[in-house]
Amino acid sequence: MVCAYSYSYAQTSLSEIYGKVSDDKHLAAEAATVILLAAADSSIIKSIGCDVNGLFKFSTKPGNYLLLVSKIGYEQSLTGPYELMAGKEVVNNDIVLVPHLPQLKEVSITAQRSYVEVKPGKVVLNVQSSIIAEGNSVIEILRQAPGVHDDGHGNLSIIGRQGALITIDGKQVNLSGQDLTDLLQSMPGSNVQQIELIANPSSRYEAGGAGVINIVSKKGTNAGTNFTANAGIGYGKFYKTNAGLNFNTRMDNVNIFGNYSYLQNKTFHNITTDRIINYSGLLSDYDVNYSATQLGKSHNFRLGTDIVISHNSTLGFLVSGTVNNNDYIKNNVLNISNQGKLDSTISTMSKPNRGQSNISYDVNYTGKLDAAGKTLSADLVFNKIDRHSAEYIDNHFYNAAGVSYRLPLYLQNLSPSVIHIWAAKIDYVNPLSKTSQIEAGVKYSWVESNNDLVFGPKVNGIYTSSPKFSNTFIFKENINSGYINYTNNIGKLNMTAGLRIEETNSTSTSATTMKYTKKSYLDWFPQLQLIYQADEKNEFNFSFNRGITRPQYEDINPFLYYVDLYDYRSGNPNLLPQYANRIQLSHTYNKTFITTLYAAVITDLYDLTDYSQNDSSKVNITTKKNFGSFSGVGLKFFAPVTFNAWWNGNFLADASYQRFKAYPENGNLNKGTSDIILSSEQDFKICSTMSAQLTGKYETPNFYGIGQIKANYRVDAGISKQLFNKNGTLRLTINDIFNTYRDRAVVNYQNLNMTIYDKIETRVIRLGFTYRFGNTSLKGTTRHSAGNEDEQKRATGGVAGNTSGN
Repeated sequence: MVCAYSYSYAQTSLSEIYGKVSDDKHLAAEAATVILLAAADSSIIKSIGCDVNGLFKFSTKPGNYLLLVSKIGYEQSLTGPYELMAGKEVVNNDIVLVPHLPQLKEVSITAQRSYVEVKPGKVVLNVQSSIIAEGNSVIEILRQAPGVHDDGHGNLSIIGRQGALITIDGKQVNLSGQDLTDLLQSMPGSNVQQIELIANPSSRYEAGGAGVINIVSKKGTNAGTNFTANAGIGYGKFYKTNAGLNFNTRMDNVNIFGNYSYLQNKTFHNITTDRIINYSGLLSDYDVNYSATQLGKSHNFRLGTDIVISHNSTLGFLVSGTVNNNDYIKNNVLNISNQGKLDSTISTMSKPNRGQSNISYDVNYTGKLDAAGKTLSADLVFNKIDRHSAEYIDNHFYNAAGVSYRLPLYLQNLSPSVIHIWAAKIDYVNPLSKTSQIEAGVKYSWVESNNDLVFGPKVNGIYTSSPKFSNTFIFKENINSGYINYTNNIGKLNMTAGLRIEETNSTSTSATTMKYTKKSYLDWFPQLQLIYQADEKNEFNFSFNRGITRPQYEDINPFLYYVDLYDYRSGNPNLLPQYANRIQLSHTYNKTFITTLYAAVITDLYDLTDYSQNDSSKVNITTKKNFGSFSGVGLKFFAPVTFNAWWNGNFLADASYQRFKAYPENGNLNKGTSDIILSSEQDFKICSTMSAQLTGKYETPNFYGIGQIKANYRVDAGISKQLFNKNGTLRLTINDIFNTYRDRAVVNYQNLNMTIYDKIETRVIRLGFTYRFGNTSLKGTTRHSAGNEDEQKRATGGVAGNTSGN
């Protein structure tokens, strides 16, 4: 279904137009799509689906309008114009649809939606409406998006800095850290329809994650066969190239769709850390300068079909995946100073090769059970993630004069892993009346993760395996869940109340150390949303939900990962999930300006970086643990503004106050902080075929976990030109024009005294071209989601795509 939004600023009474749609046999054309168009330019005002009796109804401001009706298997019907007077009704005679004949030419309707649409509890990014977004990768789109934070290490968040549930087309991405970043880097924006940032998801969604980042892939909806081809080049410090193809073919009861994209991207990443250690009267400074270049080659594909097996049911098949291969060149220089004088230097170099294949197979079914509108949908998914990583590390040791004082140390670091995920879910919807319905669902998931680490020195020309660091870790997890939602309209009040139950059973086994951990717990997650339409201008929305964030599989893996001789990273098999309770109240004025007051409380908070430093050995281990609690309150304001016929913009402000309190065993931290995020998008219509866009984002200094974080900001710009009768688009974009996007933090807590500077390559200029060919007539289609959303996110550290999730 195609939707668009038109905002009215005049003080006018609404008018109504309603009618009935029938097929050629004069039966009610249930689920036919009726689109209200402005008569002046055929722009889309709003759309609706016909009910079981084929009836539809629009309420809108006075004016002249057209009606466009479409239904699969039938010709589109365009009627009107209709003149709607203030406070009056227009009754349309029956619209009778004619069966589709292939030789007849169909109507083509296009409309431009705003890139950013803010609704209570949700921000929607219409990627195709943005010059900058469509020419970027998904990771760059999210870095620029209002309210999204990316720490540069594969952790994405939309609520504070707690990790969000990330899904792609209803399927959770089971990757984390650099693996997740590589995946999202390999996905071009030209393959994405929209991205939803959902702060308060309903009980239908997985309870995992602090909100949902939902990435919806393009899926062709047009009759006949159509293609979209795209290609681009870019340059920052290094070159970037990409190319891709989307296709869709619809024939009677069969729709086949898919896409393929290839991306080759070379980029850099610099990190500097400076640790000051005061131990037994000796003041030491461990200053690290890490630099890395990464050459990534990525293949991303998706192939699916929807088959209408009867008038009321559809069967779908989908295979999708990503294959990445990344070659790195890493240089890590550690300068050790004592009492302010350089003592020694350790130079660490390696050229690791890392890659992964993430392949998913999905069978799905959607069916209507009766004329009252009862529906049943089901999904069965199998997902395999195969990761390889091979690194050979050279360590060289120099004294203050730059002379080698010991033999080099050569190390091997091999860490392959395989993850299997099985998931099945069933959803049921039962309309109880014209104003109320119940929906319910159940889900079963099983995950098995097998991880190996082979780490050790080179001895007599042969690499060995050190029992202190090498290990095999096997993790198994079963989650059984179910939910029920009740929705009802009572006058001006719309209510949705839901409850989700999740039973979690997991085991983890460290084969080398013979450590075995078993966990079982049952959780209840209530959800409530109330929407009150006070009058034509004012709408109020109240929502509450409870959620859980389970540790990503990498976070509980006890492997000790080597960075340098004084810096390691480790998982924590005893890590417990964190729980969040969130509430928000919003007011929408004139369907335009939205003000939201929100609050959240999180217990067993672990979604922050913690450090364990041994002052005697100087070794620092980065890990995660259940640190304490988080509480916060905030106020958001969104305002779309039309300055004139060629300039409009969106403005978003988010101001919050947050407090972190450590559990006694983790110290005496009890600190509050303010945080303000400002973002804006400006769109300029230069002429009928040329547009420009400018976006900006700024976040004030703030405190998170145990780190004081400095301000962060960026500006992006783009310009596009339509060619070849508007079938082609040439696009030039510049990301992070002033090269200011980076993370800077200071940690001064207990025995830690450390500064951090983290910079990834963000200033990039890109030139891209997109060409659309084939049938471009407007038709609707069904979009399916998959059933393994939460599991995929935790295996890969991050992101889901469809608005439905179980």
